[in-house]
Amino acid sequence: MRSSIAGLLLLCLLWPASAGGQEPDDETDPPAVPDWNVLSLNVPGRTLGGKQFWSDELVHGQWRIQRNVVSGHYRLLDPQNVRQAWGAWDDCHARWEELRRTAQVPALRPRVVLVLHGLGRTRASMAGIAQYLAERSDYEVLSISYASTRASLADHAASLARAVRRLERVEEINFVAHSMGNLVVRHLLHDQLVAARGLGQDPRIRRIVMLAPPNNGAALAERFEHDPTFRLLFGQGGQQFTEDWDRVQAQLAVPACPFGIIAGSAGSQQGGNPWLEGDDDLIVSVDETRLAGAADFVIVPELHTFIMDHPRVREYTLRFLQRGYFISEEARQPLAAQPEAEGPRR
Repeated sequence: MRSSIAGLLLLCLLWPASAGGQEPDDETDPPAVPDWNVLSLNVPGRTLGGKQFWSDELVHGQWRIQRNVVSGHYRLLDPQNVRQAWGAWDDCHARWEELRRTAQVPALRPRVVLVLHGLGRTRASMAGIAQYLAERSDYEVLSISYASTRASLADHAASLARAVRRLERVEEINFVAHSMGNLVVRHLLHDQLVAARGLGQDPRIRRIVMLAPPNNGAALAERFEHDPTFRLLFGQGGQQFTEDWDRVQAQLAVPACPFGIIAGSAGSQQGGNPWLEGDDDLIVSVDETRLAGAADFVIVPELHTFIMDHPRVREYTLRFLQRGYFISEEARQPLAAQPEAEGPRR
């Protein structure tokens, strides 16, 4: 009983406060789905924009093509989250090409920031920081949705890879991710290294800002490993922090580009969560966020769930994307990279 109540508490802390067919010649695309007879069934209809069962695989401004992680079919959403097409990838993409011409959708800017939410959240949770970045820079800021609780990190990374590959005429890519979103990015970078046989990651990726990242796992999730409430609500995504962590960690690359980490803090050495050691943001401990090789590291007095909404976090994030540090060059606090002789970096 106590475990279930604790699981519900964990849900409250993580949840927002407010809140197909195979594309040809692409080995990373999912397998083909049945013929959906899209010509007779494609009727525009309003949607919720994709919460826990849809992953973005093409994002252009507020337009997006999403894949359902259960059925495998696709849908095209317009900026008002109205479904303009659904079925196979080819049909949705063809409809997108038609609508972008008739609606005169502008091309993407050459410099892009991809914003990813965390476990159990949606892109709505990152809307504030995305708007902040867009209004104060010349970046094209794109919020990415993924079915965080319904699929594995490998699946999320594959969807993100397809979305990245479809960024037309983009010269620079940056990431801002919250919590588990950082592991999706690191898995993507690992997959890029594997595909390139260790020769390097996408050279367009310039900088990454990690907000409260569980880079060394999540001890809190391990405590609820067998809790039925936790397993039901956070699904496969949550289980990756428990019995799957050793395997998952081996598939998380250290970014080759400059990256910075912003950790949340309860403001004391004991932290705010008695189940965690040291200071914490109630969900992830400060030590769990660290990753050797970071160009800068800073701690802010904010809880895990709301860290992306903290004014100082938004300021730090934009400054790192533009200059490579959070406060100043003199105040930078890099985390020393481990020597290669010590084995794989975490």
